[in-house]
Amino acid sequence: MIIIDISSIKPPEGEAAQFQGFAHGANVSFFVVQGPPGTGPDKHRHPYEETFVILDGEIEFIAAGETQMLGGGKIAIVPANTWHEFKNRSDKQSLMVNIHPVKKMITEWA
Repeated sequence: MIIIDISSIKPPEGEAAQFQGFAHGANVSFFVVQGPPGTGPDKHRHPYEETFVILDGEIEFIAAGETQMLGGGKIAIVPANTWHEFKNRSDKQSLMVNIHPVKKMITEWA
């Protein structure tokens, strides 16, 4: 068993801890995102689906031109090669886990 402290994979200036599976002998990668209000990545896509587990906050998702507001307790799945972006629209820090079903994440920015 391998145990990893989330704080050890979080950049000092960033809000998202990044777990790249290949670096830890795992077949999955993910972000643990603790985002302040108004933050989130710009439009991008991946050659595989991405699964979002929203634990707290209100997240505005835009995927393939469709906008959805999702709160804590929801799961969103964005299909492979779909342009998407998301922002924390709540007045508090959000918390979510963004799962990439690959050893190494691949992102194409718009």
